[in-house]
Amino acid sequence: MDGTRTGYGNSRSGVDLFDPKAVFDAVDLAGVLANGVLGGAVARQLRMDPVGFLVLALTSALGGGVLRDTLLQAGTPVALTNPAYLFAAIAGAVIAYAIELKGKWANRFLIVIDAFALGCWAATGTAKALGLGLEWLPAILIGVVTAVGGGMIRDIVVGRVPAIFGGNTLYATGALVAAVEMVILYQLGLQNVGMGVAIGTCAVLCTVARRRGWRLPGPGEFSVRLSRRPRTEDRRSSGQGWPRPRFWKPRLRR
Repeated sequence: MDGTRTGYGNSRSGVDLFDPKAVFDAVDLAGVLANGVLGGAVARQLRMDPVGFLVLALTSALGGGVLRDTLLQAGTPVALTNPAYLFAAIAGAVIAYAIELKGKWANRFLIVIDAFALGCWAATGTAKALGLGLEWLPAILIGVVTAVGGGMIRDIVVGRVPAIFGGNTLYATGALVAAVEMVILYQLGLQNVGMGVAIGTCAVLCTVARRRGWRLPGPGEFSVRLSRRPRTEDRRSSGQGWPRPRFWKPRLRR
């Protein structure tokens, strides 16, 4: 099939030994499964019933891909046409429901798979946008939206501010770095290599950021202090900010 119409590259370089479409599908489904587990983990934290597990898993696992395909307007979202996506999301909900992920090592596992899923979708979203003929900047935007969209919708559903809006370690930044790497390597004809590099870089960056507590600077750290201006009342009493006129008073001699 034509790579431009389907949204997948048709690179056949010596490094790309596997069909890029097959690699795309495998990486995309891996991201769906990982985000399904993460959605189920949030449902467990909130002590939801099986319906809550299923809803949050589907929202987290499929939200980013549905946003991607809707923005690209390349037909019905693949999550609704390929049953494997629904099965992968449901499998993530079942895993999170059956296995209680708590403790130090479970928390580390969730951090790693979250970073892995973020890299997967940043790479696939960017690759699909490029395959459909978008320029590099819109493709990067689509990649980042694909990566963070599911988690953002999940957080809104449970009534909390999405984590990507601040107060957490590097997250969307990792997706941005992965999307940029994917653009560069895709243009060089190395789509499969781009997938691997983008996923690996995003996973390492986000995991180390959580470990080291790396964050983007807050607004207070870049505040510019202006010189103190007189209050409105003072300006009004002094003639709208103009200096008061001074009158010469003769001094009387005794």
